[in-house]
Amino acid sequence: MTYLHPQYFWFLLLLLPVAIWLIMRVKDNDASLQVSSTEPFEKMAKPRKIWLYYFPFTLIVVGLLVLVLARPQTSDSYSNSTTEGINIVIAMDISGSMLARDLSPNRLEAAKDVGIEFILSRPNDNFGLVVFAGESFTQCPLTTNHASLVNLFKQVDFGIIEDGTAIGLGLATAINRIKNAPGKSKVIILLTDGTNNTGDIAPISAAEIAQSFGIRVYTIGVGTRGMAPVPTVDVFGNIHYIQAEVVIDENTLQKIASTTGGKYFRATNTNSLKEIYSEIDKMEKTKLKTENYSRKYEQYIPFLLIALGILLLDVLVRILILKRLP
Repeated sequence: MTYLHPQYFWFLLLLLPVAIWLIMRVKDNDASLQVSSTEPFEKMAKPRKIWLYYFPFTLIVVGLLVLVLARPQTSDSYSNSTTEGINIVIAMDISGSMLARDLSPNRLEAAKDVGIEFILSRPNDNFGLVVFAGESFTQCPLTTNHASLVNLFKQVDFGIIEDGTAIGLGLATAINRIKNAPGKSKVIILLTDGTNNTGDIAPISAAEIAQSFGIRVYTIGVGTRGMAPVPTVDVFGNIHYIQAEVVIDENTLQKIASTTGGKYFRATNTNSLKEIYSEIDKMEKTKLKTENYSRKYEQYIPFLLIALGILLLDVLVRILILKRLP
């Protein structure tokens, strides 16, 4: 139950001084009778009906009238919402160069953190994860279980597959995972920091396949412009960092995006990577249809009738029971 005018309940605070006034008035309203001695009346029992004087009929009526003014209401509500989630597969490069430290703490960890934030910000979408280096595999198929996906995302690390950069193969694996997904909206976010140097599928050929299935591909080139601390492995398997030029095949990434109706972005630091995901989030909106219906019913009439009944009872009690001498 709700109230259309709940502010009227503040009037109930006025009942406290009114109650005190009524009680004091009844106590001081006894009729006086002059007699030579009151001793014969001292042992007389007071009639029980005298307590009706203290029964606060007026307070109850005023309280109920305040409740009527507040206008209690009930409502029937109806809501119908339809949500169509977008299918999104993130294809992420996990080659050795992704350990470069031009993003904090490195490219791979920054890509993981920002990707997880993106997933958690879109609870209605189906997400999948493909990782690639010298080869590719599906880390997580399309799912709405984002908690499980995030756990699998966190487990991604360099060295779990052969090193290299097979961009075309990574894109093809992502296409294979999303092409038969239900719904019209199918999106791949391809993130890499290098050039295609291995794999049996050319990146442009994979882009044409994506176009044939109506899949839109957003490509992200990760890495600063110029020199960056890039990891190298010595003969003992230890990783060392040296300054090396950042080389990203931006022309190929731009062509992949334009072929599929997507867009190419360059992430030179962690903040720009977050901004890129934010821009993709704005472009790929989840479809949501909502219908709401509500009807209010007034519920003050029963309280008004009770107040009138108590007021009538008060009048009858004073006429028939609490008879007073003038």
